[in-house]
Amino acid sequence: MKKENVLITGASSGIGLELARQFASHGHALMLTAPVEPELRSIAEELERAHGVSAQIIAEDLSECDSANRIFTAATEKMGTVDILVNNAGLGQRGNFWDYNFAADREMIRVNVEAVVALTKLFLPSMRERREGRIMNTASIAGFEPGPLLAVYHATKAFVLSFSEALAVELEDSGVTVTALCPGATDTDFFPKANMVQTKAFQKSKVMPPQEVAAAGYEAVMRGDRVFVPGTMNKALVFSRRFMSLPAQAKVNKKFYEDAPPEKRKRHRGDIQAKAQRKQRRTRLNRVVQK
Repeated sequence: MKKENVLITGASSGIGLELARQFASHGHALMLTAPVEPELRSIAEELERAHGVSAQIIAEDLSECDSANRIFTAATEKMGTVDILVNNAGLGQRGNFWDYNFAADREMIRVNVEAVVALTKLFLPSMRERREGRIMNTASIAGFEPGPLLAVYHATKAFVLSFSEALAVELEDSGVTVTALCPGATDTDFFPKANMVQTKAFQKSKVMPPQEVAAAGYEAVMRGDRVFVPGTMNKALVFSRRFMSLPAQAKVNKKFYEDAPPEKRKRHRGDIQAKAQRKQRRTRLNRVVQK
């Protein structure tokens, strides 16, 4: 049985890269997009060698106007049918809303919101015509609540979550499913790029490796889940917020995004991801030995 063709945005690092590896390991042909072409080419070659799948690339920056149309045109020409659209690319910026300029907000909104809507608008019609297809939008547990110091980021993820849930209902009985993947803190480049490695959110919380998020996300989209929160602690956190007022949630998050004391800053970006990689290697080695 032919596996579905997959397009993944933000595929050069973090959850997007690990999603690409997950889909490739399950035999899916891939179209990978991100801004830097050499990075994408290296990843595509890795996936083709490791899994024997086709992995093509489109180097585009989703913060640029008309990038979604260029991706749609290129993907249609190179791949033909896109059966699974993974809107994963995302940006964040920590700080008081008034302390950074609107250019950063606009870039976040374009990547986190506008690109999701535009790409979905472009790829959905053919899925509906075929009466089959899957869309996965990477939201966040941030989408369930307000986030002072990450006000615009939380708002964009609330949009993605609401949009995904509404669209899933519209598409009932169409053969097309929509899944909102809602991870919590994950050991990716998001933290250094958003100036957050030193925060309590990274230093003191339960941070997941992107490999685990991607593996759970793959299963969720293939099941057709509407909303999926990976990780027991993240599920508990989302559930517990039902018993808090919005102002109380906002105050908790503000504390969460403040800097941890210097003596408590022991984690570095990549520590948790590397630990998970070592665990995976040991597991594979044990399987080989047991055979």
